Amino acid sequence: MPQFIYSYFTRLPLVIRILIMALFAVIFFGCFAHLIEPESFPTWFDGIWWAIITASTVGYGDYVPETFVGRITGILLVMFGAGFLASYFVALATAAVSKQNDYIQGKFRFKGSDHIVVIGWNERSKELLRTVCSLENSLSVTLIDETLEENPLPNKNLHFVKGRASRDETLIKANIEKARKVIITADQNKDELNADMNSILTLIAIKGLNAEVPCIVEILTNEQVTNAKRAGADEIVQSNLLTSFVMINSLTSQDLVTSFMDLLSQLDKRRLTIQPAPVDFMNYTFTDINLKLMEDGILLLGIKRGEETMVNPLHPFIIQENDLLIVITN
Repeated sequence: MPQFIYSYFTRLPLVIRILIMALFAVIFFGCFAHLIEPESFPTWFDGIWWAIITASTVGYGDYVPETFVGRITGILLVMFGAGFLASYFVALATAAVSKQNDYIQGKFRFKGSDHIVVIGWNERSKELLRTVCSLENSLSVTLIDETLEENPLPNKNLHFVKGRASRDETLIKANIEKARKVIITADQNKDELNADMNSILTLIAIKGLNAEVPCIVEILTNEQVTNAKRAGADEIVQSNLLTSFVMINSLTSQDLVTSFMDLLSQLDKRRLTIQPAPVDFMNYTFTDINLKLMEDGILLLGIKRGEETMVNPLHPFIIQENDLLIVITN
């Protein structure tokens, strides 16, 4: 039995062990003071109170030993009890600093839910995280990256997890099972093909742990778009395709590209939305609905029907059930 207690005690954290020894010393000396000087310390609690105040070097002076043995007890209490208490506070401060460093360095698991998981630290994810974290009612965001040494935005509502996103233990640390949405960005340290393969491998790992979480994946090469869909990508962002579109149009019209970039910057405030078509819009034409929405300051750009997106469709275009409206709101 004593061996079991000793073995259990040695497995406790250092802070807990020091606290137990400090409490034992205080209780022992407090009870002993009550036994040898019942006049100075009328109750057990008075003795323990005196021991705590003495060991902490506060020294109120409301209880004082009068005899030689009592004062020797006080000396021993200061030598042993105060040392244990000082060690406890030092260990407590060290543990707090160590945990804070571990949190900043991405070693702690995220315990929240309904959060957004962003994978990869690059210029795209940097701008995304700064925008999301700066919103007035910002969501909880978790960043997964293996190249960063610490949280890049420690003052924001951002939890950092260091590790490879394709590994289960890293995803579990990010609490992927309770995530609202996942955004996978391409690894800028790899060539395009390897970056896409890494993104698809990460997507497979995520869907293996949480098949229902929506995943937005950045794909750089056209040949890997189909594989990303097979792996379960809910949305695919072809960043190279968008870049090529801008560069090609810049050859023919500089004003067009400038206007396009200005339009994107104005839509950055979450004004571009997709919403289900109301029931009373059924069997109306696109033109009729557009005129009706413009009365409320809403511009109808197009319709998403299944996998097909139609921008400013030819008249007459009839709205059907399950159609989604692509609109710009004020």
